[in-house]
Amino acid sequence: MLSLRQLFLRHIAQTSEAPLALEIERAEGVYLYDRDGRRYLDLIAGIGVSSLGHRHPRVEAAVRAQLERYWHTMVYGEYVLAPQVQLAALLAEHLPGLDSVYFVNSGAEATEGAMKLAKRYTGRAEIVACRRAYHGSTQGAASLMWPTDFTLPYHPLLPGIRHISYNCSLCLEQITPHTAAVVVETIQAESGLTLPDASWLQALRRRCDEVGALLVLDEIQAGCGRTGALFAFQHYGIKPDILLLAKGFGGGMPIGAFVAPRNIMQVLAHDPPLGHITTFGGHPVSAAAALATMQELTQSTLIAQVPAKEQLFRQRLVHPRIREVRSAGLWLAVDLEDAALVQRVIAECLRRGVITDWFLFNDRALRIAPPLTIRSDEIQLACQAILASIDEVA
Repeated sequence: MLSLRQLFLRHIAQTSEAPLALEIERAEGVYLYDRDGRRYLDLIAGIGVSSLGHRHPRVEAAVRAQLERYWHTMVYGEYVLAPQVQLAALLAEHLPGLDSVYFVNSGAEATEGAMKLAKRYTGRAEIVACRRAYHGSTQGAASLMWPTDFTLPYHPLLPGIRHISYNCSLCLEQITPHTAAVVVETIQAESGLTLPDASWLQALRRRCDEVGALLVLDEIQAGCGRTGALFAFQHYGIKPDILLLAKGFGGGMPIGAFVAPRNIMQVLAHDPPLGHITTFGGHPVSAAAALATMQELTQSTLIAQVPAKEQLFRQRLVHPRIREVRSAGLWLAVDLEDAALVQRVIAECLRRGVITDWFLFNDRALRIAPPLTIRSDEIQLACQAILASIDEVA
């Protein structure tokens, strides 16, 4: 009889030739447990998804309670469903001026919806995105990606995409009256954590206003407390026209959203109606989980604790082979000497029971993005394992 691992390799569509293939039996807090009971400290939280850790009691209780009421009832937007309504109202409370929420299933879908909304609202076709950014793998979202290492075999993708460099002031001149939207990560993730110059983001906001383009901020990874603010743009004195959310938004359940002022969002409802539709977007169980997650983030001290935890990571991650540590709250990129060393360190960390990762457009850096619930002693254990791993493989 084939083992579960063998069935996984035979029947689960693979995204690489070397999947981690950890056979997970259960998860709790900042830990995953395999079939042999071995514990792994999860320093990447499912790529920023499990923002409150695995199976957070408040989120689990909300999911269980919703399961006892109703699951899927009708395609999105037709029925009045309490988890969706309460979640949208809570978001609007914390996003002044962004008072209309469209719930979807993932970050890529949020990107797709925002692209359609911008084209419909402005009547324009061109979209500007940044090089070395990642907004999803569906064809529209993938069209925003440059370089084309991960997309070229799937070309042609969408036309009318213009790419600029992140933090480049001269590039803002490429945003013109033909531009429907500029889609940009508030903090660039897959480039290996590139932080924006506040003055550049503010100039970007002004340029969009000058030419009538919509500013779409992608906070699929940066949002929901990760950087030490509920939303990362709050650090920089700007506000988007459309905000993209997913990953940590659901506290471990699948949900995304694009959020905009009502006067912009309402164009999806007419000429034609059903301008954007989804069957499972804002699923009641996922919406209940996201509501509990947002309540925990806004009512607890977790976000306030982020700066101190960030500093503890930075203080501990000191080693001759570490060239630089970049951070934005509990989100760090640890630059090593080369890609081969990164992969050896990742493998050795895994052997020591610590899960790390790399970045799509920066294979020389370790990714660290643990649950916000990680404790100081767990941070110290994680850093000890990383440093010991570097010593072992370097």
